Amino acid sequence: MNIGFIGLGKLGLPCALAVESRGHKVVGYDPSEQVKDIVDTKKLQYQEIWAQEHLDKSKIEIKSMEDVVGESEIIFVPIQTPHDPLYEGTTRLPDERVDFDYTYLKKGIKDLSEEIWHQQSKKVVIVISTVLPGTIRREIKPIIDTNPYFKLCYNPFFIAMGTTMRDFLSPEIVLFGVDDNWASKKAKKFYRTLHHSPFYDTTIENAELIKVVYNTFISTKIAFVNTLMEACHKLPNTNVDDVTNALKMCDDRIISDKYLSGGMGDGGGCHPRDNIALSWLSRELDLSHDWFDNIMKQREKQTDWLANLIEETSFKYKGCYDGYPILILGKSFKPETNITTGSPSILLKNILEERGHKQVSMWDPYTDDSENKFQQEPMIYFIGTKHPDFISYEYNQGSIIIDPWRYIPDIDNCEVISIGNSLHG
Repeated sequence: MNIGFIGLGKLGLPCALAVESRGHKVVGYDPSEQVKDIVDTKKLQYQEIWAQEHLDKSKIEIKSMEDVVGESEIIFVPIQTPHDPLYEGTTRLPDERVDFDYTYLKKGIKDLSEEIWHQQSKKVVIVISTVLPGTIRREIKPIIDTNPYFKLCYNPFFIAMGTTMRDFLSPEIVLFGVDDNWASKKAKKFYRTLHHSPFYDTTIENAELIKVVYNTFISTKIAFVNTLMEACHKLPNTNVDDVTNALKMCDDRIISDKYLSGGMGDGGGCHPRDNIALSWLSRELDLSHDWFDNIMKQREKQTDWLANLIEETSFKYKGCYDGYPILILGKSFKPETNITTGSPSILLKNILEERGHKQVSMWDPYTDDSENKFQQEPMIYFIGTKHPDFISYEYNQGSIIIDPWRYIPDIDNCEVISIGNSLHG
C-alpha cells in the first residue's frame, strides 16, 4: 500500500521505517527542519534499535501535505501532545495538574482535513497521538465532522522509546478505536501485512482510556515494587529480588514478570506524563480517590529516600552529609538508549542540588560525547541507569557504589551497596 505520515519525529519516523520495511511505499510531511535534516542526511540524533540501519537504505521522502494526501491510501498522524517540562518527571511535582497540550495535533488535523476536502478522495486517517478520554470527540471531531472524506480512526501504540520499531511490529494487541466500518476494514487489511497480533476493536473513548491506563498500570507495578525494595533494604535477611522472583512465578493473578524488579522510578515520554494527566482527569471528574497522584508521589518520595541514602552513606564514612563527591552514572531513562525524557536519575540529581549538594555530577556513555574525566579520588557512585557498561566501569579506589539494580559485582577496594538486599552488606 501507499502509506503517509503527518509527522516524522521520534515516534513517526521509526514507525514509518517499520512500515516501509514490510514493503510499503511511505511518504511523509513534517515542517521541522531538524526532521528534514535527519531524513536527508540519514543520521538519527537519537538511539532506536533497528532504526538507523533501516534509515540507511530508506526511500522515504518528505513531501508537501498536498502530495502526501494525494499519494496515500492510509495516513498516520503521530503528532506530539506534549506536557510542560515541569510534568516530565525530572523535577518535583507541581501541585497543579494539567491535561496534555493538543495545540499541535489540532493544527495538524485542521491542515490535513482541509487538504483531504480539497482533493475530495476518501482517506483513512489513523491518529496515534496520546490523548485523554473524550479528547477526540471534544477537540478533533468538530474540526472534521463536516468532511465526509476524512475517515478517522484512533490507534495508539503500546511502544517504548528506544524500541519503537520492534514494539510496533510485534505488539501485544492492536488497539483500534473507530466508528467507521470502512476505515476499520481497510486498516485491518493493512495491519495484516505487518504482523498477526490480535485486533481489539472498541469505541474511540475506550481506546483513549485503554492507552493511558496501560501506561499507568506499568507505573503502578514500578511504584509498588520500589516500595518493596525500600522495605527489603531495611528488613534483615531480605532480598527484593528473591521476593519479586516468587511474585513473577505467580503469573495467573499477577499477570507477568515485566516491570517487577526493584530499581529507579519509571521514566520516558509516556509514563510520568500520563500519570499526571490522569491525575488531572481524576480531579476534573471528582473521583473519590486520585490513584494516579499516589503513583507519582511514591516515585518522588522514593527518589527523596535515595537522596537520603546517599547522604547517610556520606555521613557514615565522612562525618558530614556532603563529604563525598557524588557521581550519578546514567542519565537516560532506561538502559542502552540516549533518551533522557522523564529520567528518574535526573530527578535525583535535581533533588540533591535542591538540598544544597554542590559536588554532584552525572555521566552517561550513551548521552555524553565528552570523555569520562572526573577527579581521581574516592567518591560515591550512584547507578542511575542500568547500563551494562557500568559493570566494567573503572571506579576510583576507596569509593562507594550504590546500586539500586543489584547487578554490580563486588569490586576490590570499593564498597558496593545493593539496595533492597539486606543480605549483601
